[in-house]
Amino acid sequence: MDFIKGEVLYVAKPLNWTSFNLVSKIRWKLHKTLKMKKLKVGHAGTLDPLATGVMIICTGKATKLIESFQYQTKEYIATLELGATTPSFDLELPVDGTFPTEHITRELIDKVIPQFLGEIWQVPPAYSAVKVDGKRAYDYARDGQEVELKPKLLVIDEIEVLDFSLPVLKIKVVCSKGTYIRALARDIGLALESGAHLIALERTRIGKVLLDDCWQIEELVQHIEQDILKNQNPIIQSSN
Repeated sequence: MDFIKGEVLYVAKPLNWTSFNLVSKIRWKLHKTLKMKKLKVGHAGTLDPLATGVMIICTGKATKLIESFQYQTKEYIATLELGATTPSFDLELPVDGTFPTEHITRELIDKVIPQFLGEIWQVPPAYSAVKVDGKRAYDYARDGQEVELKPKLLVIDEIEVLDFSLPVLKIKVVCSKGTYIRALARDIGLALESGAHLIALERTRIGKVLLDDCWQIEELVQHIEQDILKNQNPIIQSSN
């Protein structure tokens, strides 16, 4: 592997790690093993801390490919709890509302789900990285300030119900860049005349890259060290 010329790494993001944590871990290992002070490392497509799954990490000159990866179709397995909402639409924040679910049947779900296929307009979550007047939406939300977030046009190619047992609904979603699965959970809950929030989310594919293609982070870190020490002489580079 030539990390300076550029490598594209497929990594499974662990639960409770931020996307930045994952990039920082890989960057730190590369800096330490190559004995370099500077090396570009970036990722294509952020995952929330409570989400797991496929992330594409690029190094060196391969960071120029990041934008092309970001526009590739993504696949998720999302687990929703119906009948309850949280301000973040996931488990980051506690439940702030409960709603009846007795009326929700598999037939109703099968009627509602197709409403979200194709091109749809989606309002991002208040707890998101969307910028409003130069400030992240989640900063406003954490300060208790409400801001108007503009809906974004996106495409959902497929939604498949994998399991349903009240109050839990598990779905597979194939969608375009920019889709917030937390917001989709919110909207499905509203369409069911109840509430909903995510209790688990796993990204299982980006483009043709599957979860089975991904390194576990500790295995990757070990491989980076072994590969560099075996095939390359460590390079000493100044910060200039």
